[in-house]
Amino acid sequence: MIRSGEAGESPAGQGGAPSADEATPPRLVLASGSPRRAEILRRLGLTFEVRPTGVDETLLPGESARSAAERLAGLKAAAAVRPGALVLACDTVVSLDEAVLEKPGSSEQSIAMLGRLSGREHLVYTGIALATPRRTETAVEATRVRFRDLGERERREYAATGEPFDKAGGYGIQGLGAALVEGIEGDFFNVMGLPVQRLLELLERFGWRYAFGSLRPR
Repeated sequence: MIRSGEAGESPAGQGGAPSADEATPPRLVLASGSPRRAEILRRLGLTFEVRPTGVDETLLPGESARSAAERLAGLKAAAAVRPGALVLACDTVVSLDEAVLEKPGSSEQSIAMLGRLSGREHLVYTGIALATPRRTETAVEATRVRFRDLGERERREYAATGEPFDKAGGYGIQGLGAALVEGIEGDFFNVMGLPVQRLLELLERFGWRYAFGSLRPR
């Protein structure tokens, strides 16, 4: 699902290729301090600068995980907008039985969260936004993740590594937490926090295509 952040803009304005004097690739700004999102951009060979924002990530009353991820990504991108830059922001929300699983604040919370996830499927939503001073484009991606059955000792051992504490859902699929996962359905990079295919789609909306290590007019 992709939405335009500025109502009434013409299709040409939304997706038209840059003019000759706009053909220089934009200055890409990652509005996130996440090392995992930075790692994905580096894997793609893209040059970027990091400028985290301090947006309040509190969910609204009754807000769904999907809606929260997309809304917060848009707010983060808007907070980092500056002239001459194309700002990228994301927000990842984990949902189990429609309940949001936030970052655990202690070992006991981590152990309890892993117990809830054990042997079950959950959904990982990542909202993604690209923004300039003129407009914002947003999208959201969902990936289904299935955990294997986890015993008490395993849950305690994983919590003791400290890896769960800065991650939505309390695990890192790209790290030690890979051993918790039995399978996934959807975009692996979405679970890491930056859905690559959605990023490419949004770049196209701004008139840029990914050329395997660089951005070029489409």
